[in-house]
Amino acid sequence: MKRLLSLTLALLLLLTLAACGGGSGDGGPDRSGGAGSGEVQAEDGYAEGRVGDLMHSYFMDFTVNGAYTAAEYHGHAAPEGMKVLVVNMTIKNTFNESLPMYDDDFQGQWSASSETDEFAWPITEAEDGSDLDTVAEEQFPAEYELAVNESRTGDLVFDVPADEKDFSISHLELFDDDSEGDTFFVFFTAEER
Repeated sequence: MKRLLSLTLALLLLLTLAACGGGSGDGGPDRSGGAGSGEVQAEDGYAEGRVGDLMHSYFMDFTVNGAYTAAEYHGHAAPEGMKVLVVNMTIKNTFNESLPMYDDDFQGQWSASSETDEFAWPITEAEDGSDLDTVAEEQFPAEYELAVNESRTGDLVFDVPADEKDFSISHLELFDDDSEGDTFFVFFTAEER
């Protein structure tokens, strides 16, 4: 009888520990400072994640896999006073039809301490809004399409101020009727190369 009671108590303890889980304890993403491993959905129009978190938007899931800064990216040199931010992402179409995608569906941001802009569009967009060619095979093009359930991994590339190290990638849901949905942010410190 004691043995059965001990096994039952051990099983209850294991189930209790499993229910409590890791991460933030509320089923949300891990905020312990390490790589994220949570799944994030927007609440009240806003969602915040970290590198490794799976962000669930209306049309797609996306994950920032990693990020670094450098003086250049495959021959693209940053302008004076700037550096290149390279963000590797995986994007999966979870919608019920093919999605037209644009690399400027995602914006690079930082908390500027100067009077410069606090965000950048990918380097495939010219100042006049026209599309520019990619400089590397692994870079997301300005426009592409994701079939239903298709995923794609690639680099988003931004020119950012040379003195910044903390960034975010943001995504705003936009609908055909010109209404806006939830806003998503993934925050990270970029590794310097």
